[in-house]
Amino acid sequence: MGTVHDQFDVSLEDGDLLGEVELTTNLIIAASESDVHLSPDEIDRILGVAEDG
Repeated sequence: MGTVHDQFDVSLEDGDLLGEVELTTNLIIAASESDVHLSPDEIDRILGVAEDG
C-alpha cells in the first residue's frame, strides 16, 4: 500500500515571509508609540528603504 501525501503537511517557515512580518511589526510598534502620523520619511527609515542618490 502506498503512502498518502498530506496536502496540509507543509513547512510554515518562509524566510521572505518572516522578513516581511518583522518589517510590519516594526512599523506597527513605531506607529503605536507615536502621538502623530508617521511621515513617509519616517516610514522609509523604519522599513530600511534607502534613498536614491
